[in-house]
Amino acid sequence: MENEQQGAIGGEDTVDDRVMEEGAVLFRGYVVEMVNNHDPQIHLVPEDLGGRPNEGQEPQVKEVVSHLRKIADELNRNAELERLIDNVEFDSAQDLFFTVAKQIFSDGINWGRVVALFHFAYKLIYKALTQNHRDIIRRIIGWVLQFIRENVSYWIRQQGGWEGVVKSVLRWQSVTIFAAGVLTGALLYWKMAS
Repeated sequence: MENEQQGAIGGEDTVDDRVMEEGAVLFRGYVVEMVNNHDPQIHLVPEDLGGRPNEGQEPQVKEVVSHLRKIADELNRNAELERLIDNVEFDSAQDLFFTVAKQIFSDGINWGRVVALFHFAYKLIYKALTQNHRDIIRRIIGWVLQFIRENVSYWIRQQGGWEGVVKSVLRWQSVTIFAAGVLTGALLYWKMAS
């Protein structure tokens, strides 16, 4: 069919729509940017994450990824958050991901929480890359997209789509502090519940 939508690659179990497709491209772009800036020797490309060659090169995508990175660069400086993520074991990664994701959004949705989710998933992917667990990377991407589809996509549509992060997030410092607190709290919750 000519009007049939294409699937969100890297998350085979997602429902196809514009918010999900853009979310997949943005998330992969975010991971590629973060990994390549953190460790250029890895040289990740979208295809490594189930994407298409040169995806994410549109100016709007680059702008959203750039805003997400501003927040994430600050999150990378949070020692407690780094310590908690370093202690994650891959044998319980799916349970960890969904428990932490639900906790991040337990009392509402905002762009800081979306960034916290992206950052957490990126950290899991980076750990998988550096510890030779590449087999789990596409599953993590699928989990992110599944969680967004089931819990966040309606809210993103209400914000006017992913570009809403550019329009809505004006004070990066306060968003960063909020996102770090939410993610640290969610990881501590998971650790205590385990």
